[in-house]
Amino acid sequence: MVSSSHEALHRIFQQDPGLFARAARHLGVAFPPPVSTVELSTELTETQPLERRVDTLLQMNTEDGSFLLAVESQGRPAPDKPASWAYYLSYVYAKYRIPPVLLVVCADRGTAEWAARQVDIGPRQWCSLSLRPLVLGPDDVPVIDSPDDAARDIPLTVLSAALHRRDPGADAILNALAKALKGLSADDENTATTFIELTEQGLGATQAAELWRHLMAVDLSFFQSQTAQQLRAEGRAKDLLLLLGHRGVEVSEEDRERIVGCGDPDVLGLWFSKALTATSTAEVFASEGEAGPDAG
Repeated sequence: MVSSSHEALHRIFQQDPGLFARAARHLGVAFPPPVSTVELSTELTETQPLERRVDTLLQMNTEDGSFLLAVESQGRPAPDKPASWAYYLSYVYAKYRIPPVLLVVCADRGTAEWAARQVDIGPRQWCSLSLRPLVLGPDDVPVIDSPDDAARDIPLTVLSAALHRRDPGADAILNALAKALKGLSADDENTATTFIELTEQGLGATQAAELWRHLMAVDLSFFQSQTAQQLRAEGRAKDLLLLLGHRGVEVSEEDRERIVGCGDPDVLGLWFSKALTATSTAEVFASEGEAGPDAG
């Protein structure tokens, strides 16, 4: 099953293809920034029933020419992957006649080290094909913990957060990213929402994800998009449950489902205020403010 964190590590390059050239500098490889890009089909299946699909495939058009960027998000070592990657590159080169580059993005250091190995295909007497992927792992993308630096390159900061999600510096990255997103104008709300979602996905099931939900619930209250509203509601529901637990108020499974299922941050905020002094969930819910669709 493909996880949301897997999706974020390659979708970020769909959102900002120019991120590749900026990130590749940290690998010591200079690619010119694209002047235009074309998102190509990720379907690599031939007439045989075996389906093959690359995560993201982009045609990068630069002043120096064009190349294909195949991005793979890899969560753990897989012995059969190098053969699949070699197939992907050979297939897209044969199909499009444009030189391909394989970028493998790994949030795990061990996986990044494994993926970076050159794989020679052929008998020992003669190597017919060499696979040399570019790999971005936690040690290849810097910790961006300055709000000014984050504001200068929000996509790179999102990638930094995803790759360092288990590191001690994750909290500083997320705080810097939240401040940078807060600095976007109202006209950029859709862009901000996309990066909020990608960050949420990229953090996976980590403690950093809990902090991110809290930051979105508090720091980005001015965003009114559906995604931002949902993130704020999730954060407030979790805070409400923590408060009730801390105060020793018994919460039934039905009550918990009601709180978690409430998508209105205003209603949850009202319940939170009542929970500061309430001795039961009945007192929390018994409010004249419950006059919306979530109140039933």
